[in-house]
Amino acid sequence: MKTSSAFLTGGTASGSGKTTLTIGIMAALKARGLSVQPFKCGPDFIDPSLHRMVTGKISSNLDLRMCGREFCRDTFNFRFNGNDVAVVEGVMGLFDGGIASSAALAKELELPVILIVDASSAAESVAAIVKGFESFSPDVEIAGVIFNRVGSPRHRELIEKSMAGICKAQILGFFPRDIRFEIPDRHLGLHMGEEKPLNEVQLKQLVLAVEKHIDLDQLLQISRRTQAAEQEMFVANASIAKNVRLAVARDEAFCFYYEDNLKMLEAEGAELVFFSPLSDTALPADCKGIYFGGGYPELHAERLSENQAMRQAVNDFARSGGIIYGECGGFMYLCDRIETTGQQSHTMCGIFPFAVQMKTRLSRLGYRKPCLVADCFLGRRGQHLHGHEFHYSEIVGSTVGTPTLYQIDADIVEGYTFKNVIGGYLHLHFARNRELSKSFISELTGSQIITKTT
Repeated sequence: MKTSSAFLTGGTASGSGKTTLTIGIMAALKARGLSVQPFKCGPDFIDPSLHRMVTGKISSNLDLRMCGREFCRDTFNFRFNGNDVAVVEGVMGLFDGGIASSAALAKELELPVILIVDASSAAESVAAIVKGFESFSPDVEIAGVIFNRVGSPRHRELIEKSMAGICKAQILGFFPRDIRFEIPDRHLGLHMGEEKPLNEVQLKQLVLAVEKHIDLDQLLQISRRTQAAEQEMFVANASIAKNVRLAVARDEAFCFYYEDNLKMLEAEGAELVFFSPLSDTALPADCKGIYFGGGYPELHAERLSENQAMRQAVNDFARSGGIIYGECGGFMYLCDRIETTGQQSHTMCGIFPFAVQMKTRLSRLGYRKPCLVADCFLGRRGQHLHGHEFHYSEIVGSTVGTPTLYQIDADIVEGYTFKNVIGGYLHLHFARNRELSKSFISELTGSQIITKTT
């Protein structure tokens, strides 16, 4: 059994600087030559891309509510195995979210918590905050604390004196205020890792700052643990034909995918073929289905609209009976048009006969557990799916006449359908219902629709 280090970084609240410090710690540990395996608590798509930016490794979402306890434990052990350090970034404040909270995940995985405290507007009072977090749930081990946005040596001195003899957590560092390390954001959150929100110079500066202001040696020491026995995940299903080509839209407009969903599809026999609705003019050859994930189609609506050849190819594929699954941003692309907050209207694929309109405020947010009301390529009637919804757009115009597959609440339906197309705002995670990925690929195997050669 290999002895390594593993911990969860938690904040006292959103905006504490958790993400910046987490990726800084990951980058600094990697710069030391350690193999760092990242994870993200919760349904977030953006933070895992930042983790991958600095570690080069896939960051799995560990969400007890959406993915279930078994999947979270098994995925953590599977990806951690063989690495030197596992870093799980928490979500919101440490105890926010009930069963889906960072604290609940830390308990489930038996991880010590490194608490990040924004000290910018307080001094001695931060000791009361740390003490409160320590006593709120004694079975959550707050092993260390990092004070962020510390303004001066005097500020640090006041915090140290107030902590002495009061709090059990070890002080691991005092990180200064520094706008050079702030990651730009927009309506759905921080910029994606693929967009390089921190350039190479900034990342090097961040690593140097972490090494200077955070005691990484002590952090690694207090989070030592023995890895679990080797765990198998995403084992290929030998009973299903292999190399069923599934086109997956992936570019600046479509970039929100749970990486483990893609792994589950591959395990069921899918050969994933990535393409760009922004740049390509035809679908990949010989594909039996298309998967449109979420992202930022509203930011690229003009380019998506101008690529008439791709929109026509998708429309033709749908009308010929091709299997298409689109969620959130992908669903928006399948609609008739996108209307921006600037009152501009951009034509999309027109598979669903209504528009979506961007709003300046969040439209819907939260976990969803839809029940299928009819058989489809995602499963059978009566099965429950699990996912999350987070978007700034709304459907405009009537949806009457467009069938739906998801019953969410007594008066809320979703999962719009047209022939073999399913689209909606929900981001589904396949972990708690593995029949979903099996059913999806099984339907593709029997599909007679084949795309034209590019």
